[in-house]
Amino acid sequence: MAKPKTQSLFACRECGDTFSKWAGRCPSCGAWDSMIEVAEADTKAMVGGTISQNPKAGLANPPQALKDIAPEDTDTRLHTGMGELDRVLGGGIVPGSLVLIGGDPGIGKSTLLLQMAALLSSSDMTVLYATGEESLSQLKLRARRLKVPGVSLQVVAETALENALSHATNLKAKALIIDSIQTMHRSDLPGSPGSPSQLRECTLSLMSYAKSTGCAVFLVGHVTKEGVLAGPRMLEHMVDTVIYFEGDRHLSYRILRAVKNRFGATHEIGVFEMGAEGLTPVDNPSAAFVQTRGERDPGSMISCVWEGTRPILVEAQALVSRTHFASPQRVSMGFDSKRLSVLLALLEKFAGVEIGMQDVFVNMAGGIRVDEPAVDLAVAAAVAGNHLGRRSIPATLAVGELGLNGELRHVPQLEARLREAARLGFHAAVVPEGDSARLRIKEMELHPVKKLSEALPLLYQT
Repeated sequence: MAKPKTQSLFACRECGDTFSKWAGRCPSCGAWDSMIEVAEADTKAMVGGTISQNPKAGLANPPQALKDIAPEDTDTRLHTGMGELDRVLGGGIVPGSLVLIGGDPGIGKSTLLLQMAALLSSSDMTVLYATGEESLSQLKLRARRLKVPGVSLQVVAETALENALSHATNLKAKALIIDSIQTMHRSDLPGSPGSPSQLRECTLSLMSYAKSTGCAVFLVGHVTKEGVLAGPRMLEHMVDTVIYFEGDRHLSYRILRAVKNRFGATHEIGVFEMGAEGLTPVDNPSAAFVQTRGERDPGSMISCVWEGTRPILVEAQALVSRTHFASPQRVSMGFDSKRLSVLLALLEKFAGVEIGMQDVFVNMAGGIRVDEPAVDLAVAAAVAGNHLGRRSIPATLAVGELGLNGELRHVPQLEARLREAARLGFHAAVVPEGDSARLRIKEMELHPVKKLSEALPLLYQT
């Protein structure tokens, strides 16, 4: 039989699906201008192939009853020596896990993993750090600047995945760090490093290696200008844990956020502070994001969000000024801009705060990004306070989701949030009336309210 000829295919950079002809828009994920040409692998099962089924053939992994499977020992997690990183990972590193870490350039991904690798290697664990973006001398300079103690840390500058895996096998490494997955390639596959086919197959090889050897593998992933991991989205489905490194590179605080974790809670965050000697875990994030609890200028309000398994106090800041444009600006940093538009409409309709022709700027202090609606009341109060020129009452907390009728809605884990605020010196809180009956907290004075119009006077000084 003649060998089939190799023909060109077109793959989407976003989802990784392949097609026989080029298209301006991917039929699978809808991304525009994402098609690149790739070579079709030489395989006989592409067209008209059937899978041979032999019921008498032996199988390496026969099915088992769920009740007969012994659960894995959860005490085998490896502690990194960085409490905030262990928290995001779900309590530590799970042997055989595959972790993908993404973030903007310069945010601190390589710094975090180099510090983690040095701490692990100092505890008599064999760790291999494979870099495809730096030379060994550059890596040494960075380690010297960070003053990492990795005397026994094994490093290699390698872009061929087969060589990196061979080194890890020879060393019997317990942890392997690939920096970055976009620089790795398999020599038996077509395409340049970073192409969808190379990314998919390299990640699949690393996943197979991690599961078969019990070696924990960490991958550094680049992100696009939209802030999502570059390459096919199937990479996020293949790995066990997906972590994003957030924060402004010009600010000191960095936030590590888990958006997928098969071994722990999702949307758990870890807070670090970037200094001259690398990243330092912040054990008390609430005190970091809310640095002062005294007299505040108009436009500042404190709330409490729930991130993963713990409450964190945050400060909402607002600035309202007369617009110089035909259409007023609505700018938010760390807060959803569409949600801000809804809150401004609620302030006008139910609180009588006329800001229709005003520019409104909202910022969550410290560079944290807040997704949950429990900060609605604090953001609305900060905007109204800055517009009216009224200061908030010192040591007072505002927690509540706002409905479209101006009502304060239920907030989960409210008692734990209030106890965190009381621990940091807050002595009063405005909360939804429906939640107040279930609260058993004596350290704070509670002001239960039903409507936004009732809450605002309780938050400002007379």
